[in-house]
Amino acid sequence: MDFSLTQQQESIRAAIEKICARFGDEYWLEKDRTGDFPSDLHQALARDGWLGICIPEEYGGSGLGITEAMVIMQAISQSGAGMSGASAVHMNIFGLNPVVVFGTEAQKKRMLPPLVRGEQKACFAVTEPNTGLNTTQLKTKAERRGDHYLLNGAKVWISTAQVADKMLILTRTTPLEEVKKHTHGLSLFYTDLDRRFIDVRLIDKMGRKAVDSNELFIDGLKVPVDDLIGEEGLGFEYILHGMNPERILIAAEAVGLGRVALKRATEYAKQRIVFDRPIGKNQGIQHPLAECWMELEAANLMAFHAASKYDRGLPCGVEANAAKYLAAEAGFKACQTAVMTHGGYGYAKEYHVERYLREVMIPRIAPISPQLVLCFIAEKVLGLPKSY
Repeated sequence: MDFSLTQQQESIRAAIEKICARFGDEYWLEKDRTGDFPSDLHQALARDGWLGICIPEEYGGSGLGITEAMVIMQAISQSGAGMSGASAVHMNIFGLNPVVVFGTEAQKKRMLPPLVRGEQKACFAVTEPNTGLNTTQLKTKAERRGDHYLLNGAKVWISTAQVADKMLILTRTTPLEEVKKHTHGLSLFYTDLDRRFIDVRLIDKMGRKAVDSNELFIDGLKVPVDDLIGEEGLGFEYILHGMNPERILIAAEAVGLGRVALKRATEYAKQRIVFDRPIGKNQGIQHPLAECWMELEAANLMAFHAASKYDRGLPCGVEANAAKYLAAEAGFKACQTAVMTHGGYGYAKEYHVERYLREVMIPRIAPISPQLVLCFIAEKVLGLPKSY
C-alpha cells in the first residue's frame, strides 16, 4: 500500500504553493488587522482553474476528486495563509457537490461555470441560532407560491456572506409534525443572496477576520422553483453529500496549519539562545515538538484514507469524522506548542503563531463539535447506544 502522493497530486501541490508564495506573512498579517477579504488570492486560484477541481469537466472544472481538493486546501493553509486563506475558497471548492450530484443538467450549466471562473462566490446557509447541530429542527421556512418559494427565517455563522453572490440554503418546506421521518421535509436551494430581502450582519469574532462570519435575517425572499435542487423535502439527504467532503477538507486545513506552526516553532527553537545554548537543545522543547509532528502525520493519514474512500464511492462517514477530530486536535496542539515555544514572543503578532492559535479553533469547533464526533464513533463503530 502506497501512501505517497501521485505525480499529478505532487504537481497540484507545487502549483498551489507557487501561487501562495505571492501572498506572504505580511499579507496575512495585514488581512488579520483590516479584515479585508483576500480577493486577490481567490482570483489567482480562479484564473488557474483551481476552484473547479471537483467540478466535472463539461461544466468548466477538472473532474478530479476530494483527494486532489485536499491537497489544494492543505497547501493553502500550510503556506501560512491558515484558515484565512483556506476559508476564502473552501465553500467554492466542495460546496456545490449537491448540485453536481442532484442538480438537473440545466442547473449544472447555469450554476457551476460562474463559480469555477471566480465570477461568483457562494456561501452555505444551514446553521440556525436555536438549532445548532440538530439540523432536522431547522425553522427557516420556504413556502411554495406558484412559480416561486417565499423564504423567511434566520441563519447564523454563515461564512463569506458579506462578499457572496449566491447561497446554498437548507430550509423547511414541510412542517416537522407532518413528516414521517425527521430527516424529511427539508429542501435545498441554490439561489441569489438578494440583500433587499436578506439582512447580513457581521459577527465580530476571535480570529480569521479576513473571512467574514455572519447572521442572516431573511424576510420574504422570492426563490424561483428552478433554484430547488433535487426533490422537495429531500434536502437533508442531499447535504450529506457535502458533509463528509467538508470534514475531510477541514482536516487537511487543520493539518496544514499545524505544520506551518510546527515549522515556525522548530526554526525559532534552533535560533533562540538562552543560557548560552539554543532552546531546541532542551528536551523540554524537543519532546512536545516531536509529539506534534507524529500526531499531525497520523491525522493526515486518516484524512487521506477518508478521501480515498470517498473518491472510490465507498462509505466514509466514520473516517471523515475521525479525520476531522484527529486533525483538529493535532493542529490545535501544534499551534499551542508553537506559541509556548516562542515564549513571550509567541504572544506578539509579528511572529504569526498567535494568529495560527486563534484560527485553529475553527476546525476544533466546526463544522461539528469534537464531542459529537466522539458520540458518532461510539455509536457507529463501537455499537454503543445513541446518546443524543
